[in-house]
Amino acid sequence: MSTPRDAAARAAALRREIEQHNFQYYVLDQPLIPDAQYDVLFRELQELEARHPELRVPDSPTQRVGAAPAEAFEGVTHRVPMLSLNNAFGDEEVEAFDRRMREALGQDTIDYAVEPKFDGLAVNLTYENGVFRLGATRGDGYAGENVTANLRTIRSIPLKLSVAPTLLEVRGEVLMLRKEFEGLNRAQRERGEKEFVNPRNAAAGALRQLDPRITATRKLAFVAYGVGAADGTPAFATQGELLDYLAANRFPVATERSVMRGLPALLDYYHRIGEARAGLAYEIDGVVYKVNDLAAQQRLGFVSRAPRFAVAHKFPAEEAISEVLAVDVQVGRTGALTPVARLKPVFVGGVTVTNATLHNEDEVRRKDIRIGDTVVVRRAGDVIPEVVRVVMDKRPDNAREFVMPAACPVCGSKVERLEDEAAARCTAGLYCPAQRKQAILHFASRRAMDIEKLGEKLVDQLVENGIVETAADLYRIDAATLAGLERMAEKSAANVVEGIERSKRTTLARLIYSLGIRNVGETTARDLALHFGELDPLMAADEEMLQRMPDVGPVVARSIAQFFAEPHNRNVVEGLRAAGVVYERVSKPPPRSGISGRTFVLTGTLPRLTRDEAKERILQAGGKVVGSVSKKTDYLVAGADPGSKYDKARELGVALLDEDGLLELLGKG
Repeated sequence: MSTPRDAAARAAALRREIEQHNFQYYVLDQPLIPDAQYDVLFRELQELEARHPELRVPDSPTQRVGAAPAEAFEGVTHRVPMLSLNNAFGDEEVEAFDRRMREALGQDTIDYAVEPKFDGLAVNLTYENGVFRLGATRGDGYAGENVTANLRTIRSIPLKLSVAPTLLEVRGEVLMLRKEFEGLNRAQRERGEKEFVNPRNAAAGALRQLDPRITATRKLAFVAYGVGAADGTPAFATQGELLDYLAANRFPVATERSVMRGLPALLDYYHRIGEARAGLAYEIDGVVYKVNDLAAQQRLGFVSRAPRFAVAHKFPAEEAISEVLAVDVQVGRTGALTPVARLKPVFVGGVTVTNATLHNEDEVRRKDIRIGDTVVVRRAGDVIPEVVRVVMDKRPDNAREFVMPAACPVCGSKVERLEDEAAARCTAGLYCPAQRKQAILHFASRRAMDIEKLGEKLVDQLVENGIVETAADLYRIDAATLAGLERMAEKSAANVVEGIERSKRTTLARLIYSLGIRNVGETTARDLALHFGELDPLMAADEEMLQRMPDVGPVVARSIAQFFAEPHNRNVVEGLRAAGVVYERVSKPPPRSGISGRTFVLTGTLPRLTRDEAKERILQAGGKVVGSVSKKTDYLVAGADPGSKYDKARELGVALLDEDGLLELLGKG
C-alpha cells in the first residue's frame, strides 16, 4: 500500500469481505468462494496488519485466535440473570403448562415461539456500540466466567455488528456439531486417548480451556436464542421478532424455529422434531416453548430460578439395558486395538444396537465389564453406542474377564502398549491390512515420498481391489491397471505412474520418514539419516545403540527397534529396493558460524517463506528446529500473530528474529 490511508481502507475492506465469507460458511453453510481463495484474503489481511500494527483492531478476523493462555477465568456478574427452564417430561405436563398460561393471561389459545432445545453450554455475549466486548458462561445464573478469548475463536459469532446499539446482550448455546464431534473422537482414538462421551461435554471442555488456541481446534458452533440487557435496539413485540432481528444481524438461530398456536400444535411440533432429531446437524435433548408475546412474558414473570412463560419439553432418556455376549477387538488404521462389546440386540435412541465401544483396556477394567454382564447402554451423542455401567446385582457366576490379545487379531503380529499410552497397538505397521490404507497414504505424502496425484480415494480403490498390499506394490502398478479403476482416465493414470516413477529417487531421511515408524517424525528421521548414513545400519541397531544418539530416548528407540524386528516390515523395505527405490545420503551440513547446533523455534506467519521452507533452510545450515520455547532456545523466528511463544521468548531473553533477520543470519553463515 502506498500510504497508511490506503492501507487502512484496504484492511477495512478485507475485514468486511472475510466476515461476510465467515457468515456464509459457518452460519448459512453456503460458501461463496473456495477455501484457497479465502486463505489468500486472510493472508493479505495478516500481512497488512503485520506491516501496520495499528490496523490490528480487536474485531479483526485475524484476532479470533491469538490471546495468550489465561491463568484462570475471571468472574462476571450478569446484568440480567440467566435463568434455567422448568422441564416437562410428558404430554400431560405440557397440557398443564398451557392451561396455566391460558388462565394467567385470560386467553382461550396462546401463540408460542418454539425451537429445539440445544444440548450445549449457555453463554452471554455482550456487544457495546456493535463490537463484541465480553463473553461469559451461564455459571449459577447470576454470575459466570469470562471466556471472551475462547468465544472469539468461534467463527459463527460476529465480532462486529452491522448495526450499533449502545448495548446488546445476546444469549445462546455453544455446541459442537455432530460431524466435528465424530472427527474429534476419531482423532482421540487414533492417538490412543480417551474419547469424549458426548458433544456437550466436548464443547464445555473446549470452552473452558485456558489456552484459546486449543479451543480453536475444537471447531465449536454457536446458536442464539434470546437477549438479555439491551439499549438502542428496536422495540420487539414478540419472541419471533426478536429472533428475526438476531438473524438479520448475522447471529445463527435455529432454522427449525416457528410460532405455534395452541396445545395440539405444540405436541405436533414436539413429535416432528423428535422424528427429525437423528438427522439434525447438532445434538438436542428436547424442544422449548415460550409465550410469543413479550409483554405477556413480562406479566407472567418468574418463579424461583425459572421463567413462568417457558418450558422445556424433554425427550426420553436414551439408555437401555442389554447383555454382553462377547468382546471382540477391532484394529484401527493407526494400529490401535479397540475392544468392542457384542450385545444382545436392544433398541436405543431410535435404532437397534448390537455393538458398543469399550474404548480401551483401562476403561474395561475401570467399569469392570465382563462377558455375560447385564449393562446399561447409551448412544453417546446419538452416534457411538457405549456401555455406561454394569448392573452388578445381575452379574452371573460364569461372567468372564476380557483379556487384550498379545497378537494382532488381523495379522498376528505382536501387540504392545507403551507406558504413557492408553491404547494397545499392532506393531506390524506397513504389513497389517487394517493399517494398510493409512500407511500407504503416509508413504506417498508430500513430506515423505511425495507421490503426486495419489490421493485417498485412489488408495482406497487400490487396497480394496487387492492391487496394493504394501507400499512396495505401488512401484509395480502400470497405467493400464490404473485406467481400469473408477474415475481414472488414461491421462490421469499416466500422471500417477509418472509420479510414482519420480519418487524412486529420494533422500534417506524421506525414506525413513515414509515408513511410518511410530514416534519418528521428520526431524527424528533426518537425525537418524545423518547419524547412520545408510539404511542397513539403522535396521540393525538395537535400543541401546539408538539411545546413544542425541534426542532419542527409550520410547523412540523401542519403536524403531521393534519396527525393524518385524520380518514383514523388513520385507517391505527389501521390496522397495527391488522396485528400484534409491536414496541419496544426507550429508552433515558444514559448520556455519552462529547457526550450527543452534535451536530455533518458528511462530506466526512469515511474509514470504512458508513454515516448511524456513525450517528446511535452518536444517540445511546445521541448525535445529523445535516446537516449543525453553531456556535452551537460541532464536525465536516470529511472523504475524506470533501468540504465546513470542511472550515466553521475551520473558526468557531468547533472541528474536523476523524473516529478514533469519535470512541475514543464514546468509552470514
